[in-house]
Amino acid sequence: GEELQTLVSAGVAFEVVPGITAASGTSAYAGIPLTHRDHAQGVTFITGHCQLASRPMDWQGYANPNNTLVVYMGILNADVISNGLINAGRSASTPVAIVSKATTQDQQQFIGTLGELGQLAADPALQMPALMIIGEVVSLADSLNWFEPKPKPIDNNVNQTNIKQNAL
Repeated sequence: GEELQTLVSAGVAFEVVPGITAASGTSAYAGIPLTHRDHAQGVTFITGHCQLASRPMDWQGYANPNNTLVVYMGILNADVISNGLINAGRSASTPVAIVSKATTQDQQQFIGTLGELGQLAADPALQMPALMIIGEVVSLADSLNWFEPKPKPIDNNVNQTNIKQNAL
């Protein structure tokens, strides 16, 4: 929404092309279903900007253990999110995943617990964009993860140059 408002304010013509939400693509490529009859009967999408002064977060509503919580743009507020959910009753041992650069060859998954969310978000290897998935469904990531990022293609021109330089 904010991006569209910026375009309108700048007088830039645009078209919205519907697609799938990042949460669906991310969860599919991470092997984490958003819902599962044994783990989560619902899913909630929130923004992690945590504008607490003007719009308090509904931590109590988000802490439901039968629900998956997907957090967009929450890396900088990982500690706030973790503390808010734990203080509202969500277990610190709840599985969490941060998926970085989802659906690309550079995809990485950082898996831990809600109590460790701040540490996961501070990992120096974490690159943006990244999305958080919080809930019992994350426990399925190891067994359902089908996607292995492919190695980057070798540029034969660069290799041939290196071979020639090394041969001299």
